[in-house]
Amino acid sequence: MPENNLMLNVHDLHAYYGESHILQGMDFYVPCGEVVTLLGRNGAGKSTTLKAIMGIVSQRKGLVDFQGINLTTLPSNRIARMGVAYCPEERGIFSSLSVTENLLLPPVVQPGGLTLDEIYELFPRLKERGRTQGTKLSGGEAQMLAIARILRTGARLLLLDEPTEGLAPLIVMHIGDIIRHLKGRGYTVLLVEQNFHFAATVADRHFVVENGRVADMIPNDQISAHSEKLKRFLGV
Repeated sequence: MPENNLMLNVHDLHAYYGESHILQGMDFYVPCGEVVTLLGRNGAGKSTTLKAIMGIVSQRKGLVDFQGINLTTLPSNRIARMGVAYCPEERGIFSSLSVTENLLLPPVVQPGGLTLDEIYELFPRLKERGRTQGTKLSGGEAQMLAIARILRTGARLLLLDEPTEGLAPLIVMHIGDIIRHLKGRGYTVLLVEQNFHFAATVADRHFVVENGRVADMIPNDQISAHSEKLKRFLGV
């Protein structure tokens, strides 16, 4: 993979929670305009990888090259303003604010973000629920809001942590449609998933994470040939 085609290049990334050594030399890359997944069991280090990229772990070391800049030397607020957006597993919706207020809260960091009208076209349910407080949203609505909120910022690299977890099948299909639409608009997506059946519908390549490091890389067009290997890695 030519380096000049990479949005993100992670090499020998280590991360710690206190004295616990969670990431133990992560190596993977995310080409510009691709959807790349980190697959693995619970506790493998997938979510910690996204947090380490964003600078929200207590200690990290290694290389996280984002278009020529090593993010491990920067605080999280600087990383966000460079055009990296993070949608956490817990969604992070402000419960006391309405849907519209949540959407307007993040600052625009670069030109090219979606307008509210464009967001409502992608997520018509959010327009209907515009005045609804965060506490009154369903799980699917909260997930849609969490993704929609980062699209205003102008970020071109989206880090999505388990966006389909616990959602009804129809909502999962809608999330898949959204991810494919964003890829079509030129966004680059790093997606944490456990469900490789869903991941295979949206991703270009998959990095399998085990015990805090990458155990394998599987291009999406070869995923059927590696299904038995994936079952061993993922325990499905």
